[in-house]
Amino acid sequence: MEERISTYEGKLIRVNRSIQAEGVFAMTKEDMGFRRVLLRSAVKVEVEWTLLSLAYNILKLHHKIQKQRLGTGLVIPKSFPAGL
Repeated sequence: MEERISTYEGKLIRVNRSIQAEGVFAMTKEDMGFRRVLLRSAVKVEVEWTLLSLAYNILKLHHKIQKQRLGTGLVIPKSFPAGL
């Protein structure tokens, strides 16, 4: 695993992962208005979260289609060194 994450691509994947994690929760809370689960029991909460995740992913796909960004992979940050 150390070899995989030490490569240039591995570092790029880690950088992209750390950037994206906060945005999902911010969007579900602020933009989608989701503050709390409405149902009780672990199964119902899991179903509710799955539906919310589907809605988020469809919305994300819609935005990518609108901006014609389908097929783009990893985002290379401007401050990321090229030779790592």
